[in-house]
Amino acid sequence: MRARLSALALLLLLAGCSSGGTRDDGRITLRFQSLAWQQESVEATRDLVAEWNATHPDVRVEYVQGSWDSVHDQLLTAFEGGEAPDVIHDASDDLADFAHGGYLADLTGLLSAGLKSDIPQRSWQTTTFGDGVYGVPFLQEPRVLVANATWLRKSGVRIPTPEKPWSWDEFRRITGRLSGPGKYGVAWPLKEPVSATLNLSLSAGGQLFHRGADGRVTVRFEAADQVVPRTIARQVGTDRSASPTTLGSGGSDTLPGFFGGRYAMVPLGFSYRQQIVQQAPKDFDWQVLPAPAGAAGLAQGVSPQTLSIAEDCPHKEEAAAFLGFLLRPENMVRLALGDWMLPTGTRALRDPALHTDRHGWATGTALAAHLRPAPAQTVRGYPEWKDKVATPALQEYYSGAIGLGDLRERLEKDGNLVLARYQR
Repeated sequence: MRARLSALALLLLLAGCSSGGTRDDGRITLRFQSLAWQQESVEATRDLVAEWNATHPDVRVEYVQGSWDSVHDQLLTAFEGGEAPDVIHDASDDLADFAHGGYLADLTGLLSAGLKSDIPQRSWQTTTFGDGVYGVPFLQEPRVLVANATWLRKSGVRIPTPEKPWSWDEFRRITGRLSGPGKYGVAWPLKEPVSATLNLSLSAGGQLFHRGADGRVTVRFEAADQVVPRTIARQVGTDRSASPTTLGSGGSDTLPGFFGGRYAMVPLGFSYRQQIVQQAPKDFDWQVLPAPAGAAGLAQGVSPQTLSIAEDCPHKEEAAAFLGFLLRPENMVRLALGDWMLPTGTRALRDPALHTDRHGWATGTALAAHLRPAPAQTVRGYPEWKDKVATPALQEYYSGAIGLGDLRERLEKDGNLVLARYQR
């Protein structure tokens, strides 16, 4: 009995010294799981945590490094085991199931009026589920065309700007013009084809997910949804202006061929500029161009990075205060520069550092007003739909294994069967 009591006492002592909760000296400790991964981003985030801790001795924040590769499954396990971090870094398209599952705190009454008013409503829509707000959207990135500037100048093609972008038809014609033996006008890195296809399809007026009066969501692959995938498929299979070998590649995988003069352009997330700056040959001249525009102009879907508070966090007000500090305009700029992304806050977006032509910052910032919630933002069951239905169907379509009609049947018929399980 004495041995068991001693063991219990030891466990209680260890629990009192663990991260999270309130310590014996009354100091609160909050665990903050960050998904920052680029060196500049990690340093900026750690520096901000250190600055908070230096000025808030009674509320200490413990930095925990997470990974984008496994965050959904890791968080689900942590939530179900009662071991979730207090402050959670994630992406808005990953929040729906966690919010509906009761794992995330409703931030509606916890955030300052200044923070709420500084971030546009269109961004708040990405983290709003029902009547609650379950995350603060703070970083976002448009998809852009990164181009070989020398190649484009020599070709004599019209260089697009945010004010006068290419249309999707013009983009297709230009990639054909830029192609030749062993060279391609564009390389589409579509290892993860779903978000790229859906988000760019907003420019053509695509929606794909339709919510009825009863709140149920159905998939309809209509004419506007088909513009972007049809353009890509024709560039690959008909025009031979898009490389077929990069369809299964990630964005980073295309960079050696881009630097080597094999591809004139690569559609990439805005943050890939950091890798290009690090890896490009010194004499390589590149520039950032806006993605093509359609019937809806430059509209483009995004799933911002988010900061949430776990429902099980015993110190939600203190956690919200930390979020308020982390997302002050000047701090949001530091995080954006560290991640080579754009802040959601309107005051942060006005910072001169985000409006320089160097490395294409001004082009990206000009696109911020056109960013909209990604089509799948509030769709329950989206991760399963994406992994089991949409990804394999789009991969087969882009490779030429199935036609547009088959793609439509797969996305609608099989996709609606998956989503129905989450809407009963």
